[in-house]
Amino acid sequence: MENGAAKPVIVAIDGPSGTGKSSTSKAVAAQLGLSYLDTGAQYRAITWWMVTNGIDIEDPSAIAAVAGKPEIVSGTDPSGPTITVDGVDVAAPIRTQEVTSQVSAVSAVPEVRARITELQRSTATSAERGIVVEGRDIGTTVLPDADLKIFLTASPEARAARRSGELKGADVHSTREALLKRDAADSSRKTSPLAKADDAVEVDTTELTLQQVIECVVTLVEEKRAAK
Repeated sequence: MENGAAKPVIVAIDGPSGTGKSSTSKAVAAQLGLSYLDTGAQYRAITWWMVTNGIDIEDPSAIAAVAGKPEIVSGTDPSGPTITVDGVDVAAPIRTQEVTSQVSAVSAVPEVRARITELQRSTATSAERGIVVEGRDIGTTVLPDADLKIFLTASPEARAARRSGELKGADVHSTREALLKRDAADSSRKTSPLAKADDAVEVDTTELTLQQVIECVVTLVEEKRAAK
């Protein structure tokens, strides 16, 4: 199919960790010739910058005061997404346990969310062929007018098994506890909590293979694009 003539389509994919969000979003974007944005990586990047610069993560006002300082640039090629902070490639360091354990606290600061949301909106609106944006508050807060909103879910057990598979040798039980703790933090924060948009299509991935999830989402996007 020729993608050149297709109208740009903005797809928001939300959901908690371990639902297959990143793998699905990247594959769908690559298959349909769309750009791709991992918003979680942006929150990890600003968290990495805070940790690296010795900002007190326990102090929201300290975080808020410097939220505008780091320059975060996301490459949106789904086959090789990149992320830099002040010109430094941070794709690997933002995945460390140190950053993972602090990201919810940093992400909850309203000034951080405002800064990153602005970045996400400008990236989405400048994507010529359209974009798949994945995160936790895309359909509700960042891109409430997205053409298609998808909310991926899965049982805590399935999510923990997938996540511990990714974190080689991680204990499934402790991974499950960490995921549920992060869900609680992300769902209860005052600013842009993790939530399903009213007009989102919910896809439960518990019993599905990654390929089945990708096929399901591709079909939804193609239907939406045909209707535009």
